[in-house]
Amino acid sequence: MIFRQITHDDLGCASYFVGDYAAGTVAVIDPRFEIDEYLELARYLGVSIDHVLETHNHADHVSGHGRLAAATGAVLHVHRLANAEYEHEPFDDGFALRLGSLTIRALHTPGHRPEHTAFALVDASRGEEPWAVLTGDSLFVGDVARPDLAVDKEEGARGIYRSLHERLLSLPAESEVWTGHLGGSLCGGPGMDMKVSSTIGYERRHNPLLGELDEDGFVERTVSSLGPQPPNFQAIVELNKGPLLASGVELLPLTPRQVELRRAEGALIVDVRTDLQFDEAHIPGSVCITMLRQGFGTKLAWVADREQEIVLVGRDDEDARVAGRLATAVGIRRLGGFLAGGMTSWRAERREVDSIDRWTVQQLAERQDGVQIIDVRERSEWRSGHIPGSLHVPYHDIDSLPDGLDPDRPAAVICASGQRSATAASLLSAYGARQVIHVVDGGVPLWDRLGEPLERGD
Repeated sequence: MIFRQITHDDLGCASYFVGDYAAGTVAVIDPRFEIDEYLELARYLGVSIDHVLETHNHADHVSGHGRLAAATGAVLHVHRLANAEYEHEPFDDGFALRLGSLTIRALHTPGHRPEHTAFALVDASRGEEPWAVLTGDSLFVGDVARPDLAVDKEEGARGIYRSLHERLLSLPAESEVWTGHLGGSLCGGPGMDMKVSSTIGYERRHNPLLGELDEDGFVERTVSSLGPQPPNFQAIVELNKGPLLASGVELLPLTPRQVELRRAEGALIVDVRTDLQFDEAHIPGSVCITMLRQGFGTKLAWVADREQEIVLVGRDDEDARVAGRLATAVGIRRLGGFLAGGMTSWRAERREVDSIDRWTVQQLAERQDGVQIIDVRERSEWRSGHIPGSLHVPYHDIDSLPDGLDPDRPAAVICASGQRSATAASLLSAYGARQVIHVVDGGVPLWDRLGEPLERGD
């Protein structure tokens, strides 16, 4: 049989390419929006993509099922509770799709969403028991899915508990677990591992939430660790269940003068270079979200208004084009173009630039007198320990100058590593703070290791 895991590293998503080589047929499960890799793999193996299956209506990324259907003529399958508006074959619990010696069997596992379905894989040439299960957004390596994206969080948590204990954990202990997300995704909790797979037996023994056998206790633990919901998740769900979306977004190259005009008309300028390059020189009012680290799409979706035009600025044209594809994957489609030639073309015309100061954590400790400190981590991180007297606002909640911030005094922006603070510092600068300091090469955890004081709680 054929089995391939294909990951979207920026979003922490995983899709699967499975089938029977001898029969020449495969299915793609939970395809990402960029489908080239599936088509190339099918050509390489000499097989046909005949089916596309969805575990559920995804809330964090746009599916590629429409593009695959247009490119291959594949039949689309999703649980009937998904209420999909596109042409498809709905299935129920127990549905079996046979691809030569491979059988894909549907296990309805609601909780994350009412329609959520896992897929057990049976290779008849080797045995009649499932050798693997594609768990989608139900069971992860080291964690479980979040329960608050479709129903009340406690109702969703109870659904996940029952799906785990009544369906997935009844599979053979040696069954491999291949998940829909890896560490870094917003669809799971803080325990998600970067490991790409596990087994039912290992997760049963070592996944801390599976060790909570009391349903009420499971619900309490699951909902207490919830982070912020994925940005635009409702809009992404509607895209995924609505009419098939087959086209991407064409990115037009823009001269510096055109970028300036679009900025004056209200476009959001997103600089996708490194934070060091941004801090040294950037277009005034632009926002720093590097596409060179995981999470670009998620950060962009937090910061951008889906109805606002976005112009991208990269190190070069290729960076901007890659960033455009990552933006499209999270449903951001109002892309007005990119600065042709990158920031070099802007500087070549001697156009105005701004800069942001960079301090290390050690420098902040030495120079903190008279400096406002803005902590842009999540609330759970803030509660676990923060710098005394600092102001707390998660980076994705900055849509103006925060209450309590004096725009005329130096403001040092800190997170846990220097990445979220890069975006937050650029936002504060864009909203009018006059002397913004980006704290780099570490954050509050390093402050603690240096022996500096911390406060805990709210």
